[in-house]
Amino acid sequence: MTNPPKVRVALIFGGVSSEHEISCLTAGGVARAIDPERFEVIGIGIAGDGSWVRIPIDELSGYEISDGRLPRVATDRPEAVLLRCADGAELATRQGDRLADITPIDVAFALLHGPWGEDGTIQGLFEMLGVRYIGAGVAASAIGMDKDLMKRAMSAAGLPVGPWVAITPAQWSEDPVGCLARVDAELAYPVFVKPARGGSSIGIARVEDASGLRQAILDAQRYDPKVVVEQGFVGVREIEVAVLQDLAGPPRTSLPGEILMHTDDAFYDFDAKYLPEEQVTLEVPAKLTPELLASIQDLAAHTFASMSVEGLARVDLFVTPDGTPWVNELNTMPGFTRTSMFPMMWAASGLEYPDLIATLVELARARPMGLR
Repeated sequence: MTNPPKVRVALIFGGVSSEHEISCLTAGGVARAIDPERFEVIGIGIAGDGSWVRIPIDELSGYEISDGRLPRVATDRPEAVLLRCADGAELATRQGDRLADITPIDVAFALLHGPWGEDGTIQGLFEMLGVRYIGAGVAASAIGMDKDLMKRAMSAAGLPVGPWVAITPAQWSEDPVGCLARVDAELAYPVFVKPARGGSSIGIARVEDASGLRQAILDAQRYDPKVVVEQGFVGVREIEVAVLQDLAGPPRTSLPGEILMHTDDAFYDFDAKYLPEEQVTLEVPAKLTPELLASIQDLAAHTFASMSVEGLARVDLFVTPDGTPWVNELNTMPGFTRTSMFPMMWAASGLEYPDLIATLVELARARPMGLR
């Protein structure tokens, strides 16, 4: 009996955002875990200067943290070119004035974090090329990347969202004093100052009082000229839920996980997420009553559906001492290393990392192209 042809999966990683290294780390984990009997991996790296290059699978599989350093896409690799064809897209290597090594792509998996990857830009490219891809579409990706627009959309959908203030570059340029006064008037300290379109907790600061607000905004603007200042929730539990699309019914939700900080003033920052630290414990599954578990999973599924997300998402929530859940964020391309919360929560729910990857590939192959 002849085995079916392998599905060609293009892993696209790196990018020009501040989360370049995290994307590379994620791609290395997926390359090592994906089933080689079912899938053929094609590595497409986007270097820090924006150039697209082909990365061999053996090189990609070696992307790991080494001596505390994160991997990056090398620029001295063959240039990669995406082509539209009758049945979708093909990948070619540029060799001088000709194209070589032309390979069809069945599914694209953009493991890109941050702007120009997680924000609808590359999803629009996939749509124009006619290639099936894993994850949210253009609109949901764009809204989910911008914390201000995301909170506006969730609030309009009736989801419980905490108070926030958005500061655009024009507002800050015209009246920085007024921006600071607006935060003081509308929010209570502590607050969290964040780049509006960033991730992996890069550029985020916890501010305890008004004296530190201006500098925190300036620091966040190094990563994004638009800034969001969020009301800090004090004494809450930080709960996360992994969600998968189900083409035949409502979204599937995992057992939740909980982020346990070991000090009162700490928060789940970049180092806590990706580098070994003693300040945080990830408890999967979270210890929840049956009633609270059902409430959290229902809210996560409702958030996923309300935002018209496809493929996958991680919904981050706060649970107040009285047991009330609030939606903090929705991430359309959550951290996806083997030790990230999203795969860990699905593993605790019975779906191991390689099977999770395969499920996402099959979801992408099954859903229709174009308007949907």
